[in-house]
Amino acid sequence: MHPISRRGALALMSASALTPITGCMTPASTTASTSTSAAPAVGAADVQFAAIVSRTLDGMVRQSPVTGTQLGDHRFDGELDDVSAAGRTASATFRNGLLADIGQLGQTKLSPASQVDCAMLKTQLELGAWDDDVSESYAWDPLPYNDTAGGALYSLMAREFAPLPERLNHAASRMEKLPGLFAQARANLVAERVPRVHADTLAQQNLGVMSIVNDLILAQASQLGPNDRARLQAAADALKTAVDEHQHWIETVLVPGAKGDFRIGADHFDRKLALALNSPMSRADIKARAQAQIEAIRAEMAEIAGSIVTPPANERWTEQRLIEAALERAYADRPARAEVVPQARATLQQATDYVRQRDLITLPDAPVQVILMPEFQRGVAVAYCDPPGPLDRGQSTFFAVSPIPDSWTDEQTTSFLREYNNSEIHELTMHEAMPGHYVQLWHANRYPSVIRAALYSGTFVEGWACYAQDMMNEQGYRYDNPLQRLINRKMCLRLVANAILDQGVHVDGMSRDDAMQLMTQTTFQQEREAAGKWIRASVSSTQLSTYFVGWSEHHALRDEAQRRAGASFDLKTYHDKVLSFGSPPVRYARALMFGEAIPT
Repeated sequence: MHPISRRGALALMSASALTPITGCMTPASTTASTSTSAAPAVGAADVQFAAIVSRTLDGMVRQSPVTGTQLGDHRFDGELDDVSAAGRTASATFRNGLLADIGQLGQTKLSPASQVDCAMLKTQLELGAWDDDVSESYAWDPLPYNDTAGGALYSLMAREFAPLPERLNHAASRMEKLPGLFAQARANLVAERVPRVHADTLAQQNLGVMSIVNDLILAQASQLGPNDRARLQAAADALKTAVDEHQHWIETVLVPGAKGDFRIGADHFDRKLALALNSPMSRADIKARAQAQIEAIRAEMAEIAGSIVTPPANERWTEQRLIEAALERAYADRPARAEVVPQARATLQQATDYVRQRDLITLPDAPVQVILMPEFQRGVAVAYCDPPGPLDRGQSTFFAVSPIPDSWTDEQTTSFLREYNNSEIHELTMHEAMPGHYVQLWHANRYPSVIRAALYSGTFVEGWACYAQDMMNEQGYRYDNPLQRLINRKMCLRLVANAILDQGVHVDGMSRDDAMQLMTQTTFQQEREAAGKWIRASVSSTQLSTYFVGWSEHHALRDEAQRRAGASFDLKTYHDKVLSFGSPPVRYARALMFGEAIPT
């Protein structure tokens, strides 16, 4: 997945989506160098839109300095977001002004590339308005506040975009301000509106902020002079007190008082789905297509399973039993508890070598590192890809993998490792890194429109990563191993289940037992994976649908391009072309690829 810490709309567009996505303006240049869209202005409307983009990018970073650091604008690295009611009011005023200006623009007069950027900006502004004014998630979802607190420090220390002493001094400044952010969060949150699962997840994550302080900041304090080092230590001590106080509030006020419903309901889900996915597929379309895919993929798995295991002559196995028996062969080939991350590093090299040898796509010239997931982000996903912002050129992408919790029993650990067996780690690596998120987001960060990078489409990004897994299987990667093909199909089954689970939880009242049945029986997920996914589905909404919708749209786009090109179709040319548009919703990429009218 793309990182949880960057979920949601831009901070200036939604005060509750506190840690945003990719793209901003460079501090070394003025707004003139970053206000241009994908193509040079070709008329008065493009000039007007360029000015709107410039204001958007500058305002975004001023209102959310954490955004700026994450995305490569380092003018405000010592500052912190204002998440108070006054901050929300300022964001709403700015957002409404942008929407009014866009309304007067005349979007059809823009160049095609600018039309895409304008449509994406308008949709995200509307999502931010809906989130603040209708959903009011600032009052019931505590997790984005934690993302901001951890991201404020982690984004300073994870990459060497500036000299270490400079980044440490900015970290001290932010640590001095973080107690205020915790206080603002407590003032915003209404305990009885907070769902218990959100409160429990926050209780597990909150103390992780101090792991960043201890491991990434204080561990390097010797690089500072005496005065700066003393200030850093004092800020860390004060923050430790504030984190402990916040944890006490979480455990004694928030968790006991949390009585909100984590299910957002049909009306909210449908509106959020339309804005967040920006796809012509409705909730009903997604459900019907997903249910049909489950049957088709299970049939494929049964066919592959038949080449792996053979029932005894006197027995007739059901499809379920046949697939389960074959999967047991894959589960037996699994890493030791401490070998998950080393195995991911090894598979990354293998996948990279294969893509390079087959010349399947233009590869990045910036590095990728497999790392342990930071503690403050654990508990929601097993892995994610964290790319640098488009203005931090040459910096590393992180393929983060969560370690197995020390508190897990042997039974829980075995369940996890059965799911993340050696074949599955290949699939995970293809999705998160090669040729998935790492490759696609590197291409996206090269796209000249900074606003498009900032407003990336989750369906495009996640859909590409899922498509990339299938493409590697299609191109013969480990094809001599039927277990790899079986696990690839299982992964497809999992992304289909994600979409059913998403609306099942938030609209259809799906119980945990029914969800576990869908995951562990119908789609063959292990108990630990399914239990974690239940939590993820409970604390998020619509994001789990991006995999299936984007996967479907990317496959359809590739099929159409191949049909149009006929014998002249070249896979690398296609891949480079589709990724050359950045990360817009797939329907916009399709229009740009074929020179058609931009959908409205």
